[in-house]
Amino acid sequence: MTHAIVAALAIDDFDAALQSGLLDGDGCPNCTLACRHWLLAESDARRFALAARERFRKREARMARKQQERLARRAPPQGATPVLAPLPPAAAAALARAKERAAGRNKT
Repeated sequence: MTHAIVAALAIDDFDAALQSGLLDGDGCPNCTLACRHWLLAESDARRFALAARERFRKREARMARKQQERLARRAPPQGATPVLAPLPPAAAAALARAKERAAGRNKT
């Protein structure tokens, strides 16, 4: 079984190595000490990578949840219509004059 793991890792087939028991085994007792240490290091590296991927997925889910909560807080209540404040008199007069000028230009 260990030799199948080593063969899979040699060709970067991590799926086959995981299916062969990369995360489960301690190595073959007939293998050299260097081979067992290398296999243990590869196993630790995969565990670290899998843990990092899980942390990343949890973080992404947490960030999406917070974004949804933030959007829900910003949304106006259901059925509420926004109340616009009236323009100050000077601004209303200036707007009316601008509309008149624009209407006069469009007639020609």
